[in-house]
Amino acid sequence: MPPEVLKRVFEPFFTTKPQGQGTGLGLSQVWGFVRQSGGLVRIESAPRHGTTVRLFLPLHEGAVVAAKASVVAPSLSISTSGNVLLVDDEDAVRGPAAEKLRTLGLVVLEARDGPEALHVLASARPDLLVTDVGLPHGMNGRQVAEAAREHIPGLPVLFITGYAGTALPPGMEVINKPFKLDNLAQRVLAILNGGSTIGGAAED
Repeated sequence: MPPEVLKRVFEPFFTTKPQGQGTGLGLSQVWGFVRQSGGLVRIESAPRHGTTVRLFLPLHEGAVVAAKASVVAPSLSISTSGNVLLVDDEDAVRGPAAEKLRTLGLVVLEARDGPEALHVLASARPDLLVTDVGLPHGMNGRQVAEAAREHIPGLPVLFITGYAGTALPPGMEVINKPFKLDNLAQRVLAILNGGSTIGGAAED
C-alpha cells in the first residue's frame, strides 16, 4: 500500500473501500487488541511487494492467570425495568447479550444494523441504546447513536467495540470486546440506574 495509506491504517473508520463496503475497523481492532495485551504491532508495506504485519505479545506466567481466575464476579440478582435497544450484526454476540439482559427484567429490542435500528426507533422509545461501533450497510454505531438522540434527546448510549482507542463523542460509555455477559449486565444496570459505571467508561 502507498505511504499515505500506510500511515493511517490503524485509524478507526479509515478505509479505501467505497462507502458501505467496509467499516475501516479491521486493523484498528488489531491495534486495540495488541495494546490491551501490552504488546506491539509493526506493519511493513510497499506497492507491488505486499504487506507484513507482526504482532509482539508478552508472555504471561501461569500464576498470574490463576490469580485473575480466582476473582468472583459480583452478584447480579437485582432486577430492574426498562427498554434497551441492542444493535449488533453478529448473532453470536447479540443473541446471548439480549437473553442476559432479559433475565434482569429488561425489555430488549434487537436490530442487526443501522437501518433496522432506525425502523425500531420509529415506533419505540428505549431507555438505553447499546450498539456495536462497526456495523454493516453504510451506517456505523456512532451514526446510529446520533440518529437515536435526534429521536430521543439525551438517550444514554453504551458502545460495544473491539478497538480500545475508538474516538467517540463526549459522555459515551464503552465496553470492549470480548466481554463477559455479567460485565455487560453490570454496565447496563449502572447506566439505567443513573450511577457511574464500574471502573470508568472503557472497562470490558
